[in-house]
Order: sequence, then C-alpha cells, then structure tokens
Amino acid sequence: MPENEETGETVEEPQETETAPEAEVDEEPFDRKRAEAALKKKNSEAENLRKRLKELEPLAKRAKELEDAQKSESERLTEQLTAAQKREAQALRTAVASKVEALASKEFADPEDAAGALDLTAYVDEDGGIDTDAIRADLADLLKRKPHWARPDEGPRAPRPDRAQGSSGNGNRTPNDPANEFAAFMKGALSRGR
Repeated sequence: MPENEETGETVEEPQETETAPEAEVDEEPFDRKRAEAALKKKNSEAENLRKRLKELEPLAKRAKELEDAQKSESERLTEQLTAAQKREAQALRTAVASKVEALASKEFADPEDAAGALDLTAYVDEDGGIDTDAIRADLADLLKRKPHWARPDEGPRAPRPDRAQGSSGNGNRTPNDPANEFAAFMKGALSRGR
C-alpha cells in the first residue's frame, strides 16, 4: 500500500474485482427461409396498418368536426376574437412601418433601414393612432447616431450623354451600318445575276 507523503498515512487503493466470464450465447446459424418468412410477416402487418390508417383518417376528421361543433359559443367567439386581434396587430405593425418608411424616405438613403432600427410598437397610442411627431424625433436621433444612413446630397440628376454610343448623326457611319451592309448585299446579288 502506498503512503500519503503529506500525512504519512497509508492509502488503500481500490482493488479490481474479477468479473465472471460472460456466458456464451447460443447463436443459431442464419436461416434464409425463416428470415424471409419474418420479413413477409412484418410487411403484411405494415400493409394492414396502412389500410387501417386510411380507413380511420376520415373518421378522425369527422370526430374533429363534431368536437368543433360541440364547443360552446363562447369558445368559438374567443377563438375568433383572438384571430381578429392578431390580424389587427399585424395591420397596425404594417401601417406604422409604412409611416416610418414614408417619413424616412426624405432623409434616409434606404428607408427600410430606419423601419428596421426603430421599435414600431412604441409609436402606437391607446386608441391605435400613430404618433408621427415621435417618429420624426426618433428618425432625427437615428440619423445623428448613424449618419452614414443619410441620403447623399447629389442635387437633381442630369442626363450625361455619351457621344461614343450610337451613330453620331453627322453621316459618319460605322462599317457594320445596316444601310452599308444592305447596299453591299444588293450589289453582290445584282452582279451575280448578270
């Protein structure tokens, strides 16, 4: 037994217990006929279960319809109210986002950035109205924090013509001008015809 150096006590080490040798399992040799029979049995059971499932699906649907019919009027009305409230909340979020984007379109390069950065629920009052003054104030604050989102001052864009495009209008035609090609074609056709 080894001694503990600090205290001088002897420390007992756990001893491994001998395990009994595993009993040998009598494995039978592979029997192809038995395996095929078992496989056929499992396949037929699965087929029967699929048939039963197809028979029971319409019954389950009918049971669900009956269950819905048995619900009390208040439960149905509660479900309808919940669905209507969800639709109303979504419509209100869409309206606020549209208002934010409309107000941001004058100053932001991409108004959707502003709508994504602001908490849209903060601009709806108890009556469901949209507080545009708060939106304007928050948009101004957002532009101060993220000036790179601002629309660049470019002034009105004027067309910039490129004289290298198209024909020049002074009679200088390119070698592949359709009129020149047609004239060459006609000369060739006439010269061959003689």
